Amino acid sequence: MARRAPRYAEAERNDRALLEAAKKVLAVDGAHTSVAAIAARAGVGIASLYRRYRTKEELFQHLCALSLGQWIQAAEEGLAHEDPWEGLVHYVTSAIEFSGGALGPLAGTIPVTAEMAEKFTRSEELTRALVARAHETGVLRPDATTVDVSLLIEQLGKASLAEQFEVQGRDDLVDAARDAHRRIIAIALDGLRTGHGSLPGVPPGPGLLAERW
Repeated sequence: MARRAPRYAEAERNDRALLEAAKKVLAVDGAHTSVAAIAARAGVGIASLYRRYRTKEELFQHLCALSLGQWIQAAEEGLAHEDPWEGLVHYVTSAIEFSGGALGPLAGTIPVTAEMAEKFTRSEELTRALVARAHETGVLRPDATTVDVSLLIEQLGKASLAEQFEVQGRDDLVDAARDAHRRIIAIALDGLRTGHGSLPGVPPGPGLLAERW
């Protein structure tokens, strides 16, 4: 058992690196992202990667399950907040920070595993609980739905201006870009509060995000 522990820790580190790399590469290359590009960005050898995952599909399924685990953790932490608004804000900002919707381009390109389905269901349940609690206490605008919140996270969690400057090597502008991103998040969150005019269009149905998978 002691001999396996270092390997397990290394596998976890590689998983985290691969997930972060996949999010960044997918933001640029979309569903056509190659395993080699992800491995190179993560600093993980392609040979060792294929020893662990037999196919590209299997790797992406695993990364999707890991990403869903991040959503679940953020939602559980949000529900642990006594203040419903602060709990919702924590959830939204945390999910944006780890680029919650970055694996969206994989939707419809890989089969959904039982683990993915189970974690997606759990994530949806927790998000609905956060939104319901915020509605019940009157801090969330009544016409904002769970899907609205999830889509907001996905849009704001995509490749940010700061990441674009990092790729360009413009380190002198990265901090300013991060500040600008935080301002946009604050503006979006303020738009979720009660006291605004009605939202346009028909509210998105609960299955909208699930249907693409």
